[in-house]
Amino acid sequence: MSGSAGPGRARPGPDPEDGSAALRPYVITRGRSRPSRNTVGVETLLVATVPAKPLPVSAAREERALVRMCERLLSLVEAAAHLDLPVSLVKVLASDLVDSGHLTARSGVPQAVLPDPKLLQEVLDGLRRLR
Repeated sequence: MSGSAGPGRARPGPDPEDGSAALRPYVITRGRSRPSRNTVGVETLLVATVPAKPLPVSAAREERALVRMCERLLSLVEAAAHLDLPVSLVKVLASDLVDSGHLTARSGVPQAVLPDPKLLQEVLDGLRRLR
C-alpha cells in the first residue's frame, strides 16, 4: 500500500517498510548529515536573494520548494514544517542554498547582554559619593 493516502495520512509518502524513508533524506542531502556552516540554527531566518538567482537543473524539488517559500522571510524550523522534512535535513539544504547564493540567512536578534556587576557597583558607589 505504498504511497496511498489512508485515514489520518495527509499525503502520500514513502513506505517505511521498504526502506525508502531512510534512504530519501540521505539522497536529498547527497549523503551529508551536517550543514556546511554551523551558523544555521532552527531560529535562523531565511529569505531568497533578490534578484532571484536561478537554481541549477540538478536541484532537488525540496531545494526548489525551499527557495520558493523563502520569497518571504521564514524561519528554518517553519520551512521544515512546511516541507514536512526533518529540521536536520532542511539545515543541510538551507546551508547549501546560502553557500550558493540562493538564500540569505539572518540570525535572530541577540539577547541583551547584562552589564558587568562590578561596573554597576562602581556606578552606584560614584552616585552615592555625589550626595
